[in-house]
Amino acid sequence: MTAGPDPEETPKPQKDLTPYIEGLEGWFRRQWSHARDLRVHDLSIPMATGFSNETVFFEVAWSADGVEHDERFVARIEPPDGGIFPEQNQACAVSVAVQQRIMHAVEATGVAPIPPMLPYEPDPSVLGQPFFVMGFVPGVIPADTPRYTQAGFLVDEATPEDRTRMLESGLEAMAALHGIDWREAGLEWLASDGERPPSQRQQVEIYRRYVEAELRGRPHPAVHQALDWLEANDPQDERIGLSWGDARLGNIIWQDYRCAAVVDWEACALCPTEADVGWWLMFDRMSHEDLGAERLAGFPTRSQMIAHYEKVSGREVRDPHYWEVFGALRFCAIFIRLGDRMMSHGLVPPDSTMFSENMVSDSLLRLLADGPKP
Repeated sequence: MTAGPDPEETPKPQKDLTPYIEGLEGWFRRQWSHARDLRVHDLSIPMATGFSNETVFFEVAWSADGVEHDERFVARIEPPDGGIFPEQNQACAVSVAVQQRIMHAVEATGVAPIPPMLPYEPDPSVLGQPFFVMGFVPGVIPADTPRYTQAGFLVDEATPEDRTRMLESGLEAMAALHGIDWREAGLEWLASDGERPPSQRQQVEIYRRYVEAELRGRPHPAVHQALDWLEANDPQDERIGLSWGDARLGNIIWQDYRCAAVVDWEACALCPTEADVGWWLMFDRMSHEDLGAERLAGFPTRSQMIAHYEKVSGREVRDPHYWEVFGALRFCAIFIRLGDRMMSHGLVPPDSTMFSENMVSDSLLRLLADGPKP
């Protein structure tokens, strides 16, 4: 996710892939004692990774019981300086550990498509940082740069019917996730506070602490105004559930314009599930109104998306404006850390104010000023 200069698209020197191949071969041999002649091949690390989790694509060939196998996998590796989103609690300090654990739990429920999950590896000696492995799911993912409303398969290839099917399928996947009983799914470990039940108040507290720590005294009027507004206007929504946290088209793998896998779980939380609706609507606004992009034929309007979510989830969307403000606040907050990492890597000048002055903070201020929209 980006807003301004795109760190994920900045060319990086190609790494020596040998340590990855050797590390993964040893890891798979320990996992699969039955496998013979195991080797890792066709390993690649796209340039568009690194500020969140590093993503490694590779294939594993092996034989077992006289049968030859060759399958594709994906590894997600913890960044050296940690994840982008704030931690829900001390047990959630390693982003890839949280992602693997929550994806495994969702996979077990069967309510939404998740890539086949392999174990989490905490030992940094294997690949330099903790990581997890999952099966590769073929498909396409809408790009962030250029945004999917400006170029790519949704603009160039999709029919109006394709676009409608795609948006409705994504909302259906999100609604299914919100139907998970988090206690039955054993997700108590994700709660932000062991003494109080999960609530929106706790989420605002988490982001306030995160913002204050990341800013280190630097001014950021938009986030402070938004935090105060969110605290004062808390809708006290009792519908606590599993929030995907980064609910958007770009975090779904699509096959024939249908959801084939829900990915990127580093922002998951236990909170009012309408938070995901707000994040989804925020990205829709940033991909249309904020870019001056026309809504493509067949692409549902905001009110149509809300209506479809209500239909398939059985849940009323009570306060979309509040939750869109919360989404924009969260995006602004993580952009502080992202902006600082870009400065530390020499991608922006050391005196850059991009951490506080960007299209996300502009959008947040507009949301606060304009009030609810239909």
